[in-house]
Amino acid sequence: GSGMIHPNMGTMLSFITTDVNISSDLLEKALRESVRISYNRISVDGDTSTNDTVLIMANGLSGNEMIEKENEDYRIFLEVLEKLNVKIAKMIAKDGEGATKLIECRALNVPSERDGEIFAKSIICSNLVKTAFFGCSANWGRILDAVGYSGGDFDINKLQVCIGSSKGNIMVFKNGEPVKFSAGEAKDILSEDEVYISLDFNSGSHNVRCWGCDLTYDYIKINGDYMS
Repeated sequence: GSGMIHPNMGTMLSFITTDVNISSDLLEKALRESVRISYNRISVDGDTSTNDTVLIMANGLSGNEMIEKENEDYRIFLEVLEKLNVKIAKMIAKDGEGATKLIECRALNVPSERDGEIFAKSIICSNLVKTAFFGCSANWGRILDAVGYSGGDFDINKLQVCIGSSKGNIMVFKNGEPVKFSAGEAKDILSEDEVYISLDFNSGSHNVRCWGCDLTYDYIKINGDYMS
């Protein structure tokens, strides 16, 4: 399982190869943009490895006309690269040491992407949220706590919080007040190996997703026995 995963692209290693014909400047630009919305939006344990590395190599053998401007060809390449890196990033988060489930946090209708990253990463990095989800507990108080100490500005009277999975979803907090829900239904929803927390801030037009995993007994065992 993956450990020391809290990338700041700075021991995560990702190697990407492509035959696209593209200038080195635009290849670097595309990689940086895709890393920003993928690897830099995951966390397993909140510890950043000092040798996180993502490499991309393009040999140009596809025969396409050299991509040297941010045109439609560049946008198509960037979209595919982003999809690839998001998929890999989610796989890394789901494969966290001792993890039993992938947690996706969605910050919806926020003023900027940066605001969304602040809120969503605060939640997926919260040990109290991670352990609650390991126990399949829809503890909305821990979610709000992580939002509150994140440092971001928001209006709690506009905030709506839902939890969900492939089994459905339930609202647990709305417009400054907790919502009554079935603990049994919530436990059933959170028993899946991929779950999500959705927070609608109703204060903007940007949406951001970040990914993490639960914190389990096995994570403690693995790292308690580990010697550098």
